Amino acid sequence: MKHAYNASFEWYCLSKYFNLPHPEAWLNQWQCTMIHGMYLGYPGKLSAVGEALGLPEDKKKLSVGLSLIRAFCVPQRPTKNNGNRTRTLPQHEPEKWELFKEYCRQDVVTEMEVAKRLERFPMPEREWALWRLDQVINLRGAAVDMDVVHGALAIDEQLTSQLIQEAVALTGVDNPNSVKQLTRWLSDEIGEEVEDLRKKTVEKLLAKVDEDKARRVLEIRQQLSKTSVKKYQAIVNTVCADGRIRGLFQFYGANRTGRWAGRLVQVQNLPRNSISHLSMAREFVKQRKVDHIQLVYGNVADVLSQLIRTAFVPKPGHKLVVCDFSAIEARVVAWLAGEEWRLEVFRTHGKIYEASASQMFGVPIEQITKGSDLRQKGKIAELALGYQGGVGALVSMGALDMGLSAEELEDIVQRWRATNRRIVDLWRGLENAAIYVMQTGQAVGIRGLILAREYDPITGQDFFTIQLPSGRKLYYPKPFLAENKLGKVALHYHTKNGSKWEPTSTYGGKLTENVVQAISRDCLAEALLRLHANGHHVVMHIHDEIVNETPDSAADVEAVERLMAEPMPWAPDLPLGAEGFVADFYQKG
Repeated sequence: MKHAYNASFEWYCLSKYFNLPHPEAWLNQWQCTMIHGMYLGYPGKLSAVGEALGLPEDKKKLSVGLSLIRAFCVPQRPTKNNGNRTRTLPQHEPEKWELFKEYCRQDVVTEMEVAKRLERFPMPEREWALWRLDQVINLRGAAVDMDVVHGALAIDEQLTSQLIQEAVALTGVDNPNSVKQLTRWLSDEIGEEVEDLRKKTVEKLLAKVDEDKARRVLEIRQQLSKTSVKKYQAIVNTVCADGRIRGLFQFYGANRTGRWAGRLVQVQNLPRNSISHLSMAREFVKQRKVDHIQLVYGNVADVLSQLIRTAFVPKPGHKLVVCDFSAIEARVVAWLAGEEWRLEVFRTHGKIYEASASQMFGVPIEQITKGSDLRQKGKIAELALGYQGGVGALVSMGALDMGLSAEELEDIVQRWRATNRRIVDLWRGLENAAIYVMQTGQAVGIRGLILAREYDPITGQDFFTIQLPSGRKLYYPKPFLAENKLGKVALHYHTKNGSKWEPTSTYGGKLTENVVQAISRDCLAEALLRLHANGHHVVMHIHDEIVNETPDSAADVEAVERLMAEPMPWAPDLPLGAEGFVADFYQKG
């Protein structure tokens, strides 16, 4: 067994060095210390996990090591001073090279000490199997249509130039991209203070500004701030010679729940596509026909934003099968809490927004139509209130933008909680159980979960843990009880906040969210293992969705839906549903 910190690097480099035809065949000889640390709730960076574990660190030595990495591992611009070279090799700086080797040796000593401490709390073998599958999926990669990518970048460059020229003509400012200059101009133009140009601020200003010039400038700002074009550039930067992008997913990237995180292109937050005739829009972009896009769709920047998803394609002769779990978190929280009326909805018609509104307002579900006011209330309540959210959560989720009045929000909160008493009990039960565990050291079982405190006297590691139905545990490092901002006794634990390792507090609703998202993740993980075992080629997975590359699309849709919806061995009564479709490029169904 070989251990390394960020073992993906060593495993892949050595596979290339030894020219292994199937490098994944020896994955079972590897374990990753970084992943083990993230499983236990520690930060991913080696220096940060060392700090969290209390290992001594020489800050000066760390900065010297980073400078040596930059010297020997980063390509450089050729100049007269460096002999017109693009790389610094050992013979160029022999003394620094000896220092670099010593730094690397010490790094390995630190990694070994980290691994030794983490071994006191082993990671389940099932998680190591998932990590190995993650390496296979990342190695397989996802194909991209570079004609769409290059077309989008060319159109964006042309569009950006035109928009900036128009903004300069309208405002007279030197740099319309300058927040300071543009906010000052807007404040003078509309006669009120404009503090920032964030997305929400621009949307609110557009909703109330009638003045033509200011309105057009705000529209230009909105178009220029479309961030998805950066994803096209990220594709250019990361695509391999065979037209595929590898390394899109970070295993255990969200180390509180174990969910995957996106890397490189960040496919976890791609804009949704709602425009019609996507194939035609893609062809217009490939051919760089800006006038056609404007004529058919209007907003060119919005079209480019929506098409980023479609840049991911199957390899020639194949299709993509896109399949996702239906309302997975709503199903899991209902199952975990034992909210029977909700479970019955998921066992039958699945219309949770309508059913929720029916329960809240005592109206027959047949009378709640898709565009009705009651369905809107049921939908916003479902999206915002499941994890102990209140009026603030409704507002953050856009309740006021949906036409609801501020006066009726508290009523919606109380109605939802009154009809979901088991879920409310789950919040309270988890919060009280966590406090009890911390006060007594006794483990507590609640709704199939086991809450406990785990302490190792040898290393001093201390955790509050929640064991899930799958057997996996959620770890909360260095826990303690203290008053929170509301003056209530609450569970606190240490986590990474920016660059700092510091305490934070939690509460029943947040613990419920952690557990529900973790169980939902375990459902996705089980589906990935099943699909791989049955010969399916997963190329991407995003939250509750799996994307397969297949030559036999029709048969695959049914097979993938069946494998995803099959009962979980550790939750046989959890009602799951999955729905898929076939596509020539990645899109939302």
